Amino acid sequence: MGFGAPMIQINRLVFGLAAALLISWNSHLSAAEPENWSIPSSVANIAMKATVYRPAGKGPFKLAVINHGSNEDSRERQTMGMPQFPALTDWLLKRGYAVVIPERPGHGATGGPYIESQGSCGFPDYVKAGFGTALSIDATIDFMTRQPFVKRTGVLVVGNSAGGWGALALASQNPPQVAAIINFAGGRGGRNHNQPEHNCAADRLIAAAATFGKTARLPTLWLYAENDTYFAPALSRQLADAFVQSGGRAEYHLLPPVGVEGHALIQTAGKDAAWAPVLAAFLRGLPTNR
Repeated sequence: MGFGAPMIQINRLVFGLAAALLISWNSHLSAAEPENWSIPSSVANIAMKATVYRPAGKGPFKLAVINHGSNEDSRERQTMGMPQFPALTDWLLKRGYAVVIPERPGHGATGGPYIESQGSCGFPDYVKAGFGTALSIDATIDFMTRQPFVKRTGVLVVGNSAGGWGALALASQNPPQVAAIINFAGGRGGRNHNQPEHNCAADRLIAAAATFGKTARLPTLWLYAENDTYFAPALSRQLADAFVQSGGRAEYHLLPPVGVEGHALIQTAGKDAAWAPVLAAFLRGLPTNR
């Protein structure tokens, strides 16, 4: 299909200098209180707005990075609020993770150029889109693991929708700080013209998953709901299969229907959070040295 697999190249020196200049707006809040931070991005002069949560205690804590979805419609992106994942954030805090939720360039209050476009529906470049998202995730990891309350390794990268797709792209680079990737309803090109189960070039999406899998060696967990109208069960299964068949490591789970739209799986809470026991079991199975 002619897809490449560009390496994520981030200027660590630039980030280090920027990190010295950018400080959190609220650096001494109590545990679990949201802190508003600015994080250097891979785009010159653009800092990502982010929300940081800390568990009780002094740390250092393992880090969980939760990554939001996206939209090819610029108006939708510009009016996007700060992403929130309350149930998952609380779940991770209770397990001792510090949580950061960045808002990537081209979205909401962060603004700046959109670096993760998939292109036209007829001929999308899903590999390029994934790596565009991964740049922002990698920048977040680099900045946050420099903080004294965060451990340098054992990072958990969680992504929803386009954020999940970007997390899989990042997995193909095997960053040493990362222990595992959690993909909630990941993909691109779903619901073209807002039509359920109408995807842009699904064959290219499957091929892109295979491209990521060729070099990905990190453990990945794939979570989808039966009534996801962006990435229906048959397609999400094909994505995971393509990833594994090309060499990646994936544990795939198709979970029960979620409300009126399964693509909102990550936002479910309480007894409706079918992802919680699956994620808990997955984390217990990770090597203790990562």
